[in-house]
Amino acid sequence: MAGPTTAALEDALDDLVAADLVTERDDGGLVTTDDFEATRRIYRDSYGGVDEAVFRRTVADAFGVSESTAAERIDDGAVTREDLIAFLALRSELGDGGTASDDERLATMATLVAELSPGSPVPEAVTELDDDSWPAFLDDHPDAVVTVWRRDCAPCEALKADLDAVLSMLPDDVAVAGVDGESTPVFRRRFDVGTAPAVCSFRGGALEDVTTGRRAPETYADRFAAVYE
Repeated sequence: MAGPTTAALEDALDDLVAADLVTERDDGGLVTTDDFEATRRIYRDSYGGVDEAVFRRTVADAFGVSESTAAERIDDGAVTREDLIAFLALRSELGDGGTASDDERLATMATLVAELSPGSPVPEAVTELDDDSWPAFLDDHPDAVVTVWRRDCAPCEALKADLDAVLSMLPDDVAVAGVDGESTPVFRRRFDVGTAPAVCSFRGGALEDVTTGRRAPETYADRFAAVYE
């Protein structure tokens, strides 16, 4: 399936800005708005972790095509999960006119929006993982701490100020990574993590402790000692 033209992308961007779904930062960069992200979060929670059969059926229903055509588009990389989530969120925000041209317009917008996510809440000090990469990370690093973050989260921002001190309390052979909780529903469901920030301590590949909220550095030291003694 051919991608959108430059003119179509420019028109779609103008529409997104006019609808207050995308805005320009002071440095000239483009970001999605908080209101749009709140809608996208709903669809990411609903569809980000579904199995391949549900993903394929949802693509077919959303774009009005057969499941075989949906499978082809998925296999070709023309429709990713993030594309689908962005498309559904945009349709919720802007309405669905029900015509092929409306779907094409929303699909073009989704192509842009999928690339215009707000900056990650995961601190630069740790390696960021997603739902595709965290299983391999834990396979490679059975002793690991995976931190969970969220945008617009005051306790998360407070914990970032203590992060160097917290991580310094870990044994040298314990790997550290982080996930954006809103973008990793599979991780959250697999390990029953519903709060950010969260510090998940794995020993021998098994989750041994989850410390949620912002705690004093000494609290993390005690938790780490119990897991990695």
